[in-house]
Amino acid sequence: MITIGETTYALNDPIMLAALIGSAIVLIVLILLIVSVRAAGRSARTLEPMARQMGDLGARVQGLSDGQERLAGGLHHVSEAQAQSQTAMLQLMEKRLAEVQERMGENLSGSARRTAQSLGELQQRLTVIDKAQENITKLSGDVLSLQDILSNKQTRGAFGEIQLNDIVSKALPSDSYTLQATLSNGKRADCLIHLPNPPGPICVDSKFPLEAYEALRRAATDWEVNEAAKFLRTSVKKHIKDISEKYILDGETADGALMFLPSEAVYAELHANFPELVREGFSARVWIVSPTTCMATLNTMRAILKDARMREQAGAIRRELGLLFADVDRLGTRVENLDRHFHQASKDISEIKVSAEKAGRRAKRLDNFDFEELAPEPAPNIVPLGKDG
Repeated sequence: MITIGETTYALNDPIMLAALIGSAIVLIVLILLIVSVRAAGRSARTLEPMARQMGDLGARVQGLSDGQERLAGGLHHVSEAQAQSQTAMLQLMEKRLAEVQERMGENLSGSARRTAQSLGELQQRLTVIDKAQENITKLSGDVLSLQDILSNKQTRGAFGEIQLNDIVSKALPSDSYTLQATLSNGKRADCLIHLPNPPGPICVDSKFPLEAYEALRRAATDWEVNEAAKFLRTSVKKHIKDISEKYILDGETADGALMFLPSEAVYAELHANFPELVREGFSARVWIVSPTTCMATLNTMRAILKDARMREQAGAIRRELGLLFADVDRLGTRVENLDRHFHQASKDISEIKVSAEKAGRRAKRLDNFDFEELAPEPAPNIVPLGKDG
């Protein structure tokens, strides 16, 4: 039982039980409500900084969003600028590439042209080299032939004669020498040069002591050198003696003769190491000459021949000069006559011009019917033309 005030309630009463249960429920609800309010207050106090942070975070997110939009706009501009730059770069690269291709084409064309020209020049040089090789091969054969020629005395003598003939024919007029001339003693000189007296005709004979010279060149020991030198002296002395006895004739030839050596090497060897042979030749009035000195000697002889022929033609030259003087005198007389005729012709032309002017004036008056002004003209003074003198 429960007593409230003056009223008493039984616990087993259903109403009472329902009231108690309802009260208990209300009380529990109130308690839960209070607890909830308190929890809500604590939660509110706890979430307030978080809410502020969330607000800040929202502002930052908004700022990030705005920045993202601005970044997107900047990226768009950058993308457009980059696209424009790439387009300009591509155009520039295409232009440069076209220029490079054009230059490369020109360079390749020029290189091809120069290469073709170089190949042509190379072909020409190869042709020249081939010709030179052929000439060298031919020259080798000629050298072998020359060795064959010089190995035989008769052919060697013919070689010297041919060389002498070539030099003489180039230095002297054809009528001033005789090849293989036979003298009164029956001896035949290789060449006889017809010089005037003095000195008179002079003989030239070709000699070639090749064996002695080659022995001297091949000598290895002092004994071989001495023996080869003796051989050369003997050969040259024999040649000097033969020329002196055969080709120097009193009253027929000059008092000297020439010994022609067709080798400059042999000539130099004699003058360098065997001067006594040269002096012996001078004593015998036999002058040793080489191809070079022979040409110089023949040019001197040519001057002598020219001077002698001019002396021979001196009378004819004087006669021609006299005739030339007479021709010049007649020419002067004819020039004077021609000048006189020109003077007379000039005077006649002046008078003709005067007559022409008068005739022109008369014709003009007739054309104007001006007969009253016409007056008789004096008789013209006609000068007869002179006759040729």
